[in-house]
Amino acid sequence: MDMQPKQPVAGSGQADLRDLTPSQLSDYIVDLGLPVSRAKQIFARLHRPGVFDFSQMGISREVTALLASHATMSSLTPAAVEKSADGTEKFAFRLADDAMIESVLIPEDGRHTLCISSQAGCAMGCGFCLTGGQGFTRNLRPAEIVGQVLAVMNHMVANGIKRATPRELLNNLVFMGMGEPLANYDNLLAALTILMDDHGLGFSERRITVSTCGLVPRMDDLGRDIRVNLAVSLHAADDAVRSRLMPVNKTYGLESLLAACRRYPLGKKKVILFEYIMLKGINDSLADAHLLAEKLQGIPSRINLLPYNGSGETEYACPDEAQTLAFQKVLREAGFNTFIRQSRGADISAACGQLAGKG
Repeated sequence: MDMQPKQPVAGSGQADLRDLTPSQLSDYIVDLGLPVSRAKQIFARLHRPGVFDFSQMGISREVTALLASHATMSSLTPAAVEKSADGTEKFAFRLADDAMIESVLIPEDGRHTLCISSQAGCAMGCGFCLTGGQGFTRNLRPAEIVGQVLAVMNHMVANGIKRATPRELLNNLVFMGMGEPLANYDNLLAALTILMDDHGLGFSERRITVSTCGLVPRMDDLGRDIRVNLAVSLHAADDAVRSRLMPVNKTYGLESLLAACRRYPLGKKKVILFEYIMLKGINDSLADAHLLAEKLQGIPSRINLLPYNGSGETEYACPDEAQTLAFQKVLREAGFNTFIRQSRGADISAACGQLAGKG
């Protein structure tokens, strides 16, 4: 029988097994009276596309009946899917408590990158970002973070995309959707542990990028606790300008932030990705470019320049292409790998800074 995706009843009191890291699941399995050797099998079956119910796990009826009587297995189902003219797809998910989140699937040359949300809304309040403008609702649980990956994989399979293994459906995961990932640190770490486990989806550290607006203590924690790529939403090289754009800078200024970047443990040939949104007349002058180059000296870096995606009434505008190219030229001449990132999915409000969870 074909089981439909479902979410657990809020407040049911039952453990959602997709919230559990491998070690947590092992402890849970033992507490149920099952041998610990079952844990790896159960974990593997939990984290693959097409499994919405315990009966679909392909293990003994006795075990699935025991699990079903004590636990739940949540799944996300898109409330809406929009497709851009450039092939980008935006998924709106309505959570069990009616909170809305969005994820974005970006195809390019046969490869697929999934942009994941870590919170419903965002408390950071960056002035140029629609997500920040809507305010903060709540943190996402690990199952809700991982669930976005499984739901998009299900969508890809249903639309005829075939790969040898589920992991190969998605080439990269970027935590650049709704919310500040490091403000939901414990759940983020659990989700990363689940996504990267070899018995589950098996994403390697080079396939995952976590973006932050600059929560310095948590940057140190991330570098200590797990190995992933780090992206920093910088957007200004001057404290006064950055504080105007990003309230977090009033707590963790540029000196503190860039010191944390210098401390962040990088593997061989690894760099920190700095994201810099181009805002006409605010941070796009050649003087700004020279200051940015000065500030980033000594940090293994890649810089992405993001032309501003205006949406509705806003005080911000995008500089013309000539100014952006001149800005890039300064940085390249200073020795930085610098790229102008073209907007993807802007026509469906799926580009950077446009996610608003309106579904």
